[in-house]
Amino acid sequence: MNRILYAALLGVVAGGLFLAAGSEQAAADNKKFHFTQTVVSSPSPGIGHEGHQLAMILAPNKGTIYDGSMTYTASANVQIVVLHEIDSEDAKGQPTWTVDGETVYGWTLISPDTKAGSFEYTGAALALHTGGDEFVATVSVDGWIRGNPTEISLQNPVRAEPEPSVSLARASVPATIPLHAGLQDGGRLLYILTDASDAEWAETVSELQGWRIEVAEPLASAPGDTLNTMYVFTNGVAGEGLYGYQDEVFTSTPDQEEYNALSKMIEVTWRPGQKQAPLEFASDVQDAIEAGRMTMEDAGIVVNAPQIVWPGGQMQVRDSPEITNDMEYGGGQITMIDEEEMTVTFVAHRGWGPDGGTIYYIVTDAVPSDPAAMMGVLHTPPTAPLITNPAAVDLFQFANGLKSTGPLGFQPGIASAAPGDEGYSPMWRIYIVEWNDPADALLLETRADIDHYRGEEALTVNIARPMNADHIVNCPFIDPFQ
Repeated sequence: MNRILYAALLGVVAGGLFLAAGSEQAAADNKKFHFTQTVVSSPSPGIGHEGHQLAMILAPNKGTIYDGSMTYTASANVQIVVLHEIDSEDAKGQPTWTVDGETVYGWTLISPDTKAGSFEYTGAALALHTGGDEFVATVSVDGWIRGNPTEISLQNPVRAEPEPSVSLARASVPATIPLHAGLQDGGRLLYILTDASDAEWAETVSELQGWRIEVAEPLASAPGDTLNTMYVFTNGVAGEGLYGYQDEVFTSTPDQEEYNALSKMIEVTWRPGQKQAPLEFASDVQDAIEAGRMTMEDAGIVVNAPQIVWPGGQMQVRDSPEITNDMEYGGGQITMIDEEEMTVTFVAHRGWGPDGGTIYYIVTDAVPSDPAAMMGVLHTPPTAPLITNPAAVDLFQFANGLKSTGPLGFQPGIASAAPGDEGYSPMWRIYIVEWNDPADALLLETRADIDHYRGEEALTVNIARPMNADHIVNCPFIDPFQ
């Protein structure tokens, strides 16, 4: 994952300035924004707050109100600060914050004193704060802005030293994947096939669709009661289905809470002598099976079949189709849905496999809700139980160190398995890697690198729990150049 949110709007203490958003999204009232940014604290410029450390996330500007949510991870226990625009005569004993003694803000200090968390806010500014400990934090912020931010200069400028960085060629590239048509409760949907637990089935369907499906045997371990069901027809009415007959029928779409991109593949066959007709509802298929008009075969195959378009909805499409090396991570993972050509184009993100080989992956869905919304993908609660299931494998992301195109703004992540490995799966439980001293950071490219420096106590590795919840991301590894 590449920079887990786009910096369309930000205000940070750096170089002696509070920088407010300069993007076109902040140019008018009631605009949506979302971004991920890594910030470094510096001495608070507020009068009476000398000796405190502050990292401004959303800068205070006259007439500006922010409303939304923030998820953060920091190198030290931090408090959350929300400022409220007031007139100085309205303070009347309440806690306030001011830089010059003239422009005064009401000061709300929320004190979870934790290194990570999520928070909903409404106010004129948003910041992280400590009583004196310096810290680095990565924040993912989503919300609305009302008003027109401007730049505000502060007293006592503090110059931040440039951070070491590493650049990767082709860090983000397009991946155009064939679409398939399906049905659910009589409505048409479009989906992709990226992975399957059975090697023979994956090879057969890869040839049929002209695009490789990766073998992911661990998917067969996914809890059956959490899976979607995909009925595939082996005979009957001719059509564009996988086997040349009618379109596949699914039991749920993203409009239902039980939706899961992971689907149990059931082959259904009309018995001889039965009147064959298109079936558009899962209940119709089930009725035909119970009536003896059709047979079904559950071969125990689980496929990764993320739905892209469904009755009444579709996955988020980025505002711009342009894919660049330094593009922001959020705002959606799709650049184009072409229903005429039956293709969808994803942003493919570059990372490393366990042995240092280059891999690319797309992102289709996640839990919990905040990371899913920040990435612009579907929220899929049924995948949460995979946190302790062998159907999910480990992916390591970096929260500090070398600045680069990884999802948290640092070096790209390292997977514990890649396509071709027996343990490969597109379902990832995320671990956060942090250098104990970011100045010691080196470019790591293999799982063995992580294990070595963890053993040297140079870095720490912890499972990611945004919103204090289980975190699973559907990241199919693909070859974008096929």
